[in-house]
Amino acid sequence: MASVVSTTHGKVRGYEHNGVTRFLGIPYAASPTGALRFRAPAPPPAWDAILDAGAFGATPPKPDYPAPFDVLLPEPYIAGEDWLTVNVWTPGGSGLPVMVWIHGGSFSNGNSAVPEYDGYAFARDGVVLVSVNYRLGVDGFAFLPDAPANRGLLDQIAALEWVGDNITAFGGDPGNITIFGQSAGAMSVTTLLSTQRARGLFAKAIIQSGAAQAAADPADAALVTRELGLALGLVATAANLAGVALPKLIEAQATVRDALAAQPDPARFGASIVASSMPLIPVIDGDLITAHPTTAIAAGAGADVALLTGTTSEEYRLFLVPTGIAAQITDDLLPGLLAALGIGPQVAELYRSNRPAASAGDILAALLTDMFFRLPALAIAQARSGAPAPTYVYEFAWQSTVGGLGACHALEIPFVFDNLSASGAELSMGPDRPQYLADEMHQAWIGFACSGDPGWRAFDEDRPVRIFGAADGAVEPDPRGDERRIWPDA
Repeated sequence: MASVVSTTHGKVRGYEHNGVTRFLGIPYAASPTGALRFRAPAPPPAWDAILDAGAFGATPPKPDYPAPFDVLLPEPYIAGEDWLTVNVWTPGGSGLPVMVWIHGGSFSNGNSAVPEYDGYAFARDGVVLVSVNYRLGVDGFAFLPDAPANRGLLDQIAALEWVGDNITAFGGDPGNITIFGQSAGAMSVTTLLSTQRARGLFAKAIIQSGAAQAAADPADAALVTRELGLALGLVATAANLAGVALPKLIEAQATVRDALAAQPDPARFGASIVASSMPLIPVIDGDLITAHPTTAIAAGAGADVALLTGTTSEEYRLFLVPTGIAAQITDDLLPGLLAALGIGPQVAELYRSNRPAASAGDILAALLTDMFFRLPALAIAQARSGAPAPTYVYEFAWQSTVGGLGACHALEIPFVFDNLSASGAELSMGPDRPQYLADEMHQAWIGFACSGDPGWRAFDEDRPVRIFGAADGAVEPDPRGDERRIWPDA
């Protein structure tokens, strides 16, 4: 059954199934092509006829993931030039809580049409779910001298403004909006939480595996721009890049990405880029981002926004195990690698003593998980101590049996969306996918969106963490506290 809704730019037709109506591919901004390429997002042209919203819109241009992530993280491709769109799932009614999903993908991959992100279950359970496309890679994040910085983040803000202006027509409450994202999407949420430009556009925020916000120093971002120009044989300006065929530009972007992975040299790419391991990331431009997001949050930015933050238990296994890197790490190689990362021997010794059966690759994965994911999440929670809005912390501990992935990065997403049967989800989860765990996580996220309380005690001096995947759904005070405390400045 079809349903027509009026938006600020025209009417859209959605389609109902089992009590949920979905509206796909609604433009929130004009196509970022032609004269609008490398510009801040502009309002979409109004339309007179009813816009059929029965299919996802075009996906933003991107390179393929490098192997093996091209298989583990499948993402659809949909041709077209109207990339800046939102999708809405609604059960109908009025005054419902709203959740806005910002996808991950290292700021260079991903889109809102990934099957795991289907919003049916959220709408089924009384939430209006919105997912967002935004510009990626060079178009969204290259730091160019003749273009506004952080265009991908400006897209996200434009999408949130669209939600505020239009969501009432879909049954949502514009005063009860929760933004949530994973990985680069979570880093985006961290940035939006920290910036004045996004203030008032959402009431609550969820950060899944992305508290360590990637934010480049402008000088470092300019080094990446130089590398992009070298790969193309030109000076990388918006004016020059606009004349480069899109396939060639995407190929050059992949070249820079692969060069950073092969030779992460701070002299070539800049320390902040090397630290993030991603070449095209948000930049501290002095306008949208005036300070590193974690610094701004520690100074009180977003203190009135309720926050749910956390990680998986073994994030880094996604990056080390399928690539074969973990298997190549020996006890002889490990100390040198850790020294290069600035990890002292006493830290490694504690992790080793706590995991006597672990291989050197397992130890490296545990250390990098904490260094890049768990400790930054806990640091943000600690920095918000005493804030007027509460902070809640979780950890996803269920271990996949597929290829030694364990409780790796991105594994929690189908559980959050209660979408365990989504196409592609089995590639990382395997056949044994516990529905009880999806029920628990999904309901916690909904509870937080509805009331700001996911169902356990807020973070305080006891450091309570809800462990998803534990046999009894435990809330543990300061799990692995000895490992947290041994890191400098922890």
